[in-house]
Amino acid sequence: MSSEAYPEGPAEADAGVVDRTPLRSLLFVPGTRTDWLPKARAAGADAAVLDLEDAVPAADKLAARAQVADALARAAAPSEQTGRMALFVRVNPLDDWAGAEELRAVVRPGLAGIVLPKVRSAQDVRLADRLLGWCEQEQGMPPGRVALVPLLETARGLREAYDIARAASRIAYLGALTAPGGDVERAVGYRWSPEGTETVALRSRVLLDVRAAGVPCPVSGLWTRVGDLPGLRAFAEQNRSLGYEGMMAIHPSHVPVINEVFSPSSAELARCAELITAVEAAQRDGTGAVTFRGEMVDEAMAHTARLVLERHGA
Repeated sequence: MSSEAYPEGPAEADAGVVDRTPLRSLLFVPGTRTDWLPKARAAGADAAVLDLEDAVPAADKLAARAQVADALARAAAPSEQTGRMALFVRVNPLDDWAGAEELRAVVRPGLAGIVLPKVRSAQDVRLADRLLGWCEQEQGMPPGRVALVPLLETARGLREAYDIARAASRIAYLGALTAPGGDVERAVGYRWSPEGTETVALRSRVLLDVRAAGVPCPVSGLWTRVGDLPGLRAFAEQNRSLGYEGMMAIHPSHVPVINEVFSPSSAELARCAELITAVEAAQRDGTGAVTFRGEMVDEAMAHTARLVLERHGA
């Protein structure tokens, strides 16, 4: 489906930039099993991704769409607004009018974002952005409210990550997903290993692209070995060390591990507070840099520490 088939929709840029909440864990839930959402919430997932694509057989897609729309309507109720888990929907590729109708069915109050699969280029994003703008207008929602998460599952999409990330200001939580045996492994041709060494360069390059494009909260994933929590932890820590801020997950048991890895410890928060104090004391004494715990630190490090404390409520 070509973006030229649609007239220009409401301009998201006119609405300004919408703040996006950082998400540590985004847990996939089949669109046919919305009754599993309480389990996702109990696991502590920051967000659930209701899946209408790969997790749903073709014969069940219309029924799943109705279930997901109902779940979103319930999530929008005032009683659900305090501390609620964010809800995303992974739709099917926007290859025809059925894809547009699917977007129209699920974009409503209660929806935090759309996960768009098989994104190949910035043109795919611009089409989705335009359709989302029309859906928001139809539902009386503020323009740009619904986040967009393009999935880079083709070699071309990975190659054009920077342009894709810049194609719409509603893009958030974009990163590289490198599960074994999936679309990315098939597209690139690597051989997956638990250590992830074969995809470190790929995940790093995509992260740099999306950071340079201004994506606020890049996330990575997935870890498909359900019972291998030590392996999950090592993979999550590797992603965190690269600069990702969260991961997608396929099982509730993975959520606590992911949340822990992507949250600073109490010791890390205390170090940030002490570093700020040391730098500010040095500045009052007319010194720009100071030795702190054996390291030379200055305002740049203090600024980073302040952001950490601000984000995590300390």
